[in-house]
Amino acid sequence: MKVIFISKSNLTAVIVIIAALFFIVFNTFLTQGYLTQASGSYKEDIPIYSVETDEKKCAITFDCAWGASDIPNILDILDKYHAKATFFIVGVWAEKYPDMVKLMAERGHEIANHGYGHLHMASIPEEKIEEEITRCTEVLENLTKQKVRLFRPPYGEYNARVVRTAKRLGYENIQWDCDSLDWKKEMTRESIFNRVIKRTDKGSIILFHNDTLYTQDVLPDILDALTESGFDFVTVSDLLIKEPYKIRFDGRQIPAE
Repeated sequence: MKVIFISKSNLTAVIVIIAALFFIVFNTFLTQGYLTQASGSYKEDIPIYSVETDEKKCAITFDCAWGASDIPNILDILDKYHAKATFFIVGVWAEKYPDMVKLMAERGHEIANHGYGHLHMASIPEEKIEEEITRCTEVLENLTKQKVRLFRPPYGEYNARVVRTAKRLGYENIQWDCDSLDWKKEMTRESIFNRVIKRTDKGSIILFHNDTLYTQDVLPDILDALTESGFDFVTVSDLLIKEPYKIRFDGRQIPAE
């Protein structure tokens, strides 16, 4: 077997080339949004999952992408508990059920952006992300005459590119810290109830979906229990911190120091 010797000068050149290639690849992934740059205890390229507050209030949110037959009943339940919710609506859903979107707005609830076609945002280019967001907002604002300034990516899927694009367009990126998992077939009324009650805290953003098997049935029990615990139910915009803020590593929105 022939042994190849590399001189110190050649070895140094090889190491420099490998390091340069690594830097190029890493920088490409970072700038294209496939990697999120860490910033210690705080991050800029993640959505808001919850909000720092001393008040016992939370935000109920619904993602609307499927049917709409349960919307009137959900709105009646929310009215009963003096609860204002935020509805993240898919553009094509809004076009299919314009009367439901108008009814939500008329009943004093917040209308928010969930993308036009319910696409996997982290898998599409920036130009398509922008198109999905702006097209959805056009539909929603034409129907409700409300300004739409909140965005939640479909499936909760995002990367740095998705967050930066939405911010550049003037939207707050919103996720959740309490997931009801109400869309899963194996979830029962009791399991949905227990999950939400145990996970809701001051400043929580709770995720529900409409057109599921149990959501409209278990919602009164959840609102009743949280009301007895002293919670008020506000829109996401009313929950958010308005002054300068930071987003903690876990997605908690906190006041800037």
